[in-house]
Formats: sequence, structure tokens, C-alpha cells
Amino acid sequence: MTSTPAPPATATERPPVPAPPRPTHAVRLGPRSLAALVLVSAVGVVAFGWPFLAPPASQLSAHAEDAPWLFAGLLVLLVAVVAATISESGLGPKAVAMLGVLAATGAALRPIGAGTAGIEPMFFLLVLSGRVLGPGFGFVLGSVTMFASALLTGGVGPWMPFQMLAMGWFAMGAGLLPGRSRLRGRAELLLLGGYGFVAAFAYGTVMNLAGWPFMGTMASDIAFDPHASVPANLARFLAYCLATSMGWDLGRAVCTVVLTLALGPAVLRALRRATRRAAFETAVTFDAPGA
Repeated sequence: MTSTPAPPATATERPPVPAPPRPTHAVRLGPRSLAALVLVSAVGVVAFGWPFLAPPASQLSAHAEDAPWLFAGLLVLLVAVVAATISESGLGPKAVAMLGVLAATGAALRPIGAGTAGIEPMFFLLVLSGRVLGPGFGFVLGSVTMFASALLTGGVGPWMPFQMLAMGWFAMGAGLLPGRSRLRGRAELLLLGGYGFVAAFAYGTVMNLAGWPFMGTMASDIAFDPHASVPANLARFLAYCLATSMGWDLGRAVCTVVLTLALGPAVLRALRRATRRAAFETAVTFDAPGA
């Protein structure tokens, strides 16, 4: 019996295109983690924006100089709860090791340009890390990095919990950008650079909200006035941002874009190679002695 040879492949036939790799999540957010994250984000929105949410006659406005301290104490507890909840839901030993390395690197990068026109190279690293490792890991990384850098630089104060939450949002947002499994090359770099530019200004703006009520009567034309209307305080806040932080935020944004475009390809490849080798979603098992 002779077998019939298979017909030759035609010019129009092509080998099947392999499916794109499924994006790796160093931390899988479960229902409890999501609920805790939504709760702390909601409280954070109130903590940052209360000058525009509380009516002039409220007791909160009457204690304008005390409110930031109260929110700072509340936020540090809530951020700790979120970090603990995310850790309980799936922050394994390999993810902890990656978190420690990236947080230490980010904390070491922060003092390099601190105080010089907003040149802060840690921001681009957090954008790329959140992109590769996902939103849950990004939130924990942003918070831990700011905490570690505050201890390293001596920047511990009532503003630190606000920085931890804002940086957690910053890195988490990078993990929520579209196309984690498909978008590569120049298009991805442009997406990350554009996000870094906008998020750098957003970070500076929300941090201005955290410090603005502390001014009291030091600068009457741009300080928060607990007795003024929301439009009047909004105008004061915009003037405050233009006068105090516009140059700093622009420097941070430009630095983030330049480093993302220049170093992004190499850093993204390194992070993705590390996540593939770490195999975060594979359970760690230990063999019994003598097995």
C-alpha cells in the first residue's frame, strides 16, 4: 500500500500566528483587595479635595489648619491596610523580592535630582514597572517607594501619606493602560511617555492640594480661605499652582518623557524578562526531605 503524498503548500498558506503572551500579574487583585483599594481611593479623594467639597460654614472648614493632619493620620493607616490586603491576596515571595529591588532602586533614584527643577528620575521607573507588573503591584510599589525614599531623604512629615497614596495611584494607572499584551515598540513608548507627562502634572497638582490648606494667612492672595466660595478658592488654588509648582511639575514631566523614550526599551525588556523568569503566577513548592 502506498501513501498519497500531501499536496504542496500554496503560496497563500501561512503558518499560524502565535497568540500574544498573556500579561503577567505579579499581584492578582481579588474582591477584598479591590474593595480596600476603592475605599482608600475614595477617602483619598476626600482628603485631597476637601477644600472644594466642604461648604464654608462646615466644621471642617473651621478647622482648616487641623484637617490635613487628621487626613494624614487616616491615610497612613488606610494605605497600610490596602498594602496588607493586597499582600494577603497574592503577593508571593518572588513578588516581594521584586518589590524590594524596585522600591530600593526608586528610593535611591529620588535624591539624584531632588531640588533641581523637578528632575526626578524615579517617576519613569514607576511608570514602566506598573506597566509590566500590573496595577496591583504598581500601587504597592508606588506607596512603598515613597515611604522608603522619605526615610532615606528625611522627608517624613504630614505630607508623606499623601505622597504614598498619590504615587500609588500614579504607578497603578500605568498598569491600567491598554495594550499590555499586544502593544510594543514605539507606540508603547509614546503611550507611556504621554501618560508620564500627564501623570507628572497630576501628581504635582494633588500634592499641591495636600499642602495648600497649611498656608493659612502666609500668602493671602493665593492661600486657602475657609470662608470663601468654591470658585474663589479654585482661583486661589490655580494661582498657587502657577506661582509655586508649575516649573517643578514641567521639569518632572519632561524628565519622565525623556527617560521613558531613551531608556524605556531596555528597562521594559529587563522587567519583562525578569517577570518571565520569576513566573509569579506559578506556585512555589518545597520538596520534602529525602524525596
